[in-house]
Amino acid sequence: MKPRHHKSAIARAVSLAVIVGTAGSLSLQANAKDVTWEDIKNDAETTGDVLGYGIGPKAQRYSPMTTVNTDNVERLVPAYSFSFGDEKQRGQESQALVHDGMIYVTGSYSRLFALDARTGKKVWDYSHRLPEGIRPCCDVVNRGAAIFGDKVFFGTLDAGIVALNKDTGEVVWREKFADHQAGYTMTGAPTLIKDQETGKVLLIHGSSGDEFGVVGKLFARDPDTGEEVWMRPFVEGHYGRLNGEKSTPTGDPDAPSWPDDPDTETGKVEAWSHGGGAPWQSASFDIETNTIIIGAGNPAPWNTWKRTSPGGNPRDYDNLYTSGQVGVDPSTGEVKWFYQHTPNDAWDFSGNNELVLFEYEDDGETVKATAHADRNGFFYLVNRQNGEYINAFPFVDNITWAERIGEDGRPVEAEGQRPPPLEPGETQGEAIEVSPPFLGGKNWNPMAYSQDTGLFYIPGNHWKEDYWTEEVTYKKGAAYLGQGFRIKRMYDDHVGILRAMDPLTGEVQWENKEKLPLWAGVLATKGGLVFTGTGDGYFKAFDAKTGEELWSFQTGSGIISSPITWEMDGEQYIGVVSGYGGAVPLWGGDMAELTKPISQGGSFWAFKLPSWSQASR
Repeated sequence: MKPRHHKSAIARAVSLAVIVGTAGSLSLQANAKDVTWEDIKNDAETTGDVLGYGIGPKAQRYSPMTTVNTDNVERLVPAYSFSFGDEKQRGQESQALVHDGMIYVTGSYSRLFALDARTGKKVWDYSHRLPEGIRPCCDVVNRGAAIFGDKVFFGTLDAGIVALNKDTGEVVWREKFADHQAGYTMTGAPTLIKDQETGKVLLIHGSSGDEFGVVGKLFARDPDTGEEVWMRPFVEGHYGRLNGEKSTPTGDPDAPSWPDDPDTETGKVEAWSHGGGAPWQSASFDIETNTIIIGAGNPAPWNTWKRTSPGGNPRDYDNLYTSGQVGVDPSTGEVKWFYQHTPNDAWDFSGNNELVLFEYEDDGETVKATAHADRNGFFYLVNRQNGEYINAFPFVDNITWAERIGEDGRPVEAEGQRPPPLEPGETQGEAIEVSPPFLGGKNWNPMAYSQDTGLFYIPGNHWKEDYWTEEVTYKKGAAYLGQGFRIKRMYDDHVGILRAMDPLTGEVQWENKEKLPLWAGVLATKGGLVFTGTGDGYFKAFDAKTGEELWSFQTGSGIISSPITWEMDGEQYIGVVSGYGGAVPLWGGDMAELTKPISQGGSFWAFKLPSWSQASR
């Protein structure tokens, strides 16, 4: 298969291929069970299945299982591994699902595999037929699937979403939601929710593509037919859709948070027309308030001066509804509330990192919050009932772009940390040093929350960047940045930093340093364990209370995925995908050089205690 090369600097960074779609059933499950909403709702409490990205609507990534625990985790051994095969390796960022003895795991280049959960043997696979001209910014990754009824759903790099029969792999429906040649794509896992007003189960998914100047959109679909129920854009002043008809604008239709100066040649308000805000990660769902909660991406272009009136101050233009978290009504797609982490985001901090729903006690009152570790380096608590700011702390070292988050929830910006505008006749502005860099104090890779310790386990990175302004004009399908950069080391002894943090005080209880960047998700269990993977290929288990490393296993390629655990035949399994790639080797500057020796791969690994160990419990 012949690679395609495009003019876009980002598109040149990933080798794209035309893929022939296949879906073949090797065997069928007898009397396979359908997945109900009650199953999905109770995903975090039940141990036999893993039915959603985040392991439950609250996305806490916590399991109540204790079979594997601090006393015996050192005995874990591989039960099996499954290779994704062929040359389509690259980054493997998937979180697997488990249902009724089957594993569903996505792979790079829009593939999905169904495996026998007992043996790892392939039951069926589907490889999406990708057209020429796809434009993923940050590798050809896919972060996972969703499951409901007799179908499994996942997004594709050509801005589509596919429903397959979960038992046979046969295509039930396919929907295209945007123009992939304009930069729209889909890498995040869809989410199933149940609208508490109408009683309807909806398939929720977003779009990617901020780096190409898309307008980010969130969609709700009928999971049986794929038909769109509503669409909500995340740039102020753009109109949504409801039941196929134009609905309401997002925010103010006059979009006062964006400049309204038209381009002298086209007459078009450029940045607003291509403003970003893509909700490319997975949603959480607050059942009690009937609210979809999801992050909105960075504004486009990155160049802050292009999103500010000439001669104006960027701090006067917040560029709503980007780089923040959004509460959405599942019945209509209307925005219920919005909190912005980084107004007029000049650093590509985005806001897509997961929103974890949890509760805590304050002066005898139960506070229902979202927890969010942003790329900008701050850990946020926000009231998930109304979107009001509660508190924020740094979770990584040496944040330079802001001094703190003020009592009003807005950052107190440090002077001189927005890349200065171009001087007349310049093609490149003065470089400044910023921390965190655009890859973030933490990126998409999700943290975990332990209901036992009350701690969040955050996979962060310590690095910084040189950052400078460049000229940019929108062109369909081309990178829409207007910033140059090079990511650099912050410390000599590590880049990755796994931290256990108290969300109420901001205190770090323990930390573990890694030489390479951390790009894997985290899993916490009632067995007192925290699991994550490392860039150099180790799958590790830590004591949730002390941070002591208790076990590790070398998988042969870097791990940039999210682990899971499930119970089957009285045994606890722990699973993870191995296969290095993603944004770091494409965008990482000095970090890309650091990670060059890592072998690529593509495989799913399952671990359990050996039979002799379980017999002696």
